[in-house]
Amino acid sequence: MLHRSPILSALLAATALSGSLASGEARAQDQQVRLDEIAVEAVRAGPQGTVTGAGVATSQNSSATSGGGGGPSGVTGYTARVSPTATKTNTPLIETPQSVTVVTREQLNDRNVQDVNQALAYVPGTSTNVFGFDPRFDAFYIRGFSATYDGIFRDGLRQSAVGLAVPRIEPYGTEALTILRGPASGLYGLGSPGGIVDITTKRPVFAPFGEVWFQAGNYNRFQGNFDFGGPVEGSNGTMAYRMTGVVRQSDTFLPGASDDRVNIAPAFTWKPSADTTLTILTEFQNSRLPGTAAFYNAPNFRVTRLYQGDPGFNAFTQQQYRIGYAFEHKFTPDLIFRQNFRFYGVDGDFPYTQIDNVVGLTAQRSGGFFRESLQSVALDNQLEGHFRTGPVAHTVVGGVDYIHYDWTRRFGFPTVPDLDLTGVSDFTRFRYRTFIPRPALDSGATQSQDQIGVYLQEQAKWERFVLTLTGRHDWVSQSTTSFANSGPVTGSTQNDSAFSYRLGLNYLLTPDFVPYASYATTFSPQLGTDANGRPFKAATGDQIEAGVKVAIPNTNITGSFSGFDIVQSSILRQDPNNFANQVATGSIESKGFEAEMTANFAPGTNVTLAFTHLDVRFLRQTSFVTQAPIDGNALSGIPGNTISAFGTYQFPAGSWLSGLQIGGGVRYAGTSFADDENTVRNPTVTLFDALVAYDFAALDPKYKGFRAQVNAFNVFNRDYATCQAGFCYRGAPATVIGSLIYRW
Repeated sequence: MLHRSPILSALLAATALSGSLASGEARAQDQQVRLDEIAVEAVRAGPQGTVTGAGVATSQNSSATSGGGGGPSGVTGYTARVSPTATKTNTPLIETPQSVTVVTREQLNDRNVQDVNQALAYVPGTSTNVFGFDPRFDAFYIRGFSATYDGIFRDGLRQSAVGLAVPRIEPYGTEALTILRGPASGLYGLGSPGGIVDITTKRPVFAPFGEVWFQAGNYNRFQGNFDFGGPVEGSNGTMAYRMTGVVRQSDTFLPGASDDRVNIAPAFTWKPSADTTLTILTEFQNSRLPGTAAFYNAPNFRVTRLYQGDPGFNAFTQQQYRIGYAFEHKFTPDLIFRQNFRFYGVDGDFPYTQIDNVVGLTAQRSGGFFRESLQSVALDNQLEGHFRTGPVAHTVVGGVDYIHYDWTRRFGFPTVPDLDLTGVSDFTRFRYRTFIPRPALDSGATQSQDQIGVYLQEQAKWERFVLTLTGRHDWVSQSTTSFANSGPVTGSTQNDSAFSYRLGLNYLLTPDFVPYASYATTFSPQLGTDANGRPFKAATGDQIEAGVKVAIPNTNITGSFSGFDIVQSSILRQDPNNFANQVATGSIESKGFEAEMTANFAPGTNVTLAFTHLDVRFLRQTSFVTQAPIDGNALSGIPGNTISAFGTYQFPAGSWLSGLQIGGGVRYAGTSFADDENTVRNPTVTLFDALVAYDFAALDPKYKGFRAQVNAFNVFNRDYATCQAGFCYRGAPATVIGSLIYRW
């Protein structure tokens, strides 16, 4: 482990003594049935939960109370008490030895989230605006590390992504997002050292329900959502179904670029007994997106309003599909077996154009066309046991998981004519369309990867101490072949193996005030060879984290504070003796602290606050621009300080504004460097969001279930750009979406 800052070490030690709140059991806010807290386990006992009223019953919470991808439970408003992501068990979040945030369905609905980046916008430790507005990918950073390719999980299984074949998540089809910050290799194997996002799919519930959304917004946005289901008639309460879908047709502020989508996700649950559950999850999604989201960059880090995409060659079409299941059987209350499986496929055509240079009144352009396909299989087998040895209570979970993917790419580069800019004085109104024939796809590559992991975790609880010990060994095999211009095929094979682990200790100072500390390691294989033809060794890393988790007794108010130090080593850098090659000797350090508070004060009244201080620097690295060392430089595009807050207020029944809900949020991103050479800084950016909604049942009970909602993002239309690694991206302008919702 590399040397760490003594200042941070002091901070980490201090966190064990810090904090100002304490927690207790969530209080029931009403005695009626709340639809968004019906659990699958309630099949024969009837629906259970607390009510918030028709205007706030925002979705069906179908999360199973068991671990293994079942999703968060103990949800009230924006708060959640349990999520299996951190431990693959039902350990309360306050007793887990890492930072965890849950974005619940009610929060997703209130903010009318349209993609994963929006879902994470109010989560501490995340950087979601590094690449500006880009509807093509869920691209974000956690604690300064990219999570796009190896940090996204779906129902506890890693979502493989390679090249341009990156599966997109439809937020309306999700029940919740759980963000586990810090290394997760001890349980999940390959993953971002900054953390992972585990997305829980909506699942069937054993109570009839339904909702439809009709939406319209600026940029000719029209969208319909539907979600309905319940028990299968005649099944005697053993079967349930769910059908969720989205249909969208929309332009964007990128000239001539679409953001169209069709998504449908049927699901089915069979529960023959209280001890056995099988849930089948499926999805098909078709998207039409822009081939590029970039604007031409002028010298000196100036992003112009000249859009690089040509509407005649800019339709990125992608189809994705998945089918899988979640199986659980309880041999006894203390011995549980789970098996989660998923097959995923992604196919896409990716045409694009780019402006390489502007000379006089001529824009010189180039382009490319990529056709990619990705098929992935993921399987996780778990066995969880509970037992005691004297005064110590043990929760042990062990398992074997397997992930395989096959990826193919074929590509070619067309001849793209130059663009005549004569007479153009306002690029915001400049429109053009060029006929560009598709090129021959005479180059390509294929890649396959197999990962097998064996893991074991012990959680031992003795009096006020909770000790978490997690260990895992992975074997990864990866083979790649490529050819160019229909030439000879070249190939390589690489094998890696590594042991990852986590040590964590929580101390229940009170049941609601819990200091903790943990140490965790991570690894990630790296494709390629050095100048001598030797494969790169896997990137490895570790994290020290300490903090305190709290909640106020008899309320739904929770909070946490954490300090962390992550070092990732053996990352690729330019070979100082051969600039045409790379060596795996670079390293990077991310350190800082995070604070958050989440509260549900009353039905429809919630608040979430987050603060992050982040310092991400290269310990050893070489500039790809100057070929000079940039040791000690900050990683570009990652804000040093971020502050976010979002809240809603539901006017109570009986008031003259009964039925009205208002809300708003602020997102502040501090300054960051625009390039890794640290020559120019990005300015600070503050954005505001807003919510206004009305429940028509307040006018007359016969309108029960009808709700109107208006969401605005970047309300004041802040014009901003962010630069990362020397390239600048435009942020999204003001966006307004109106929704008419009916629930039954």
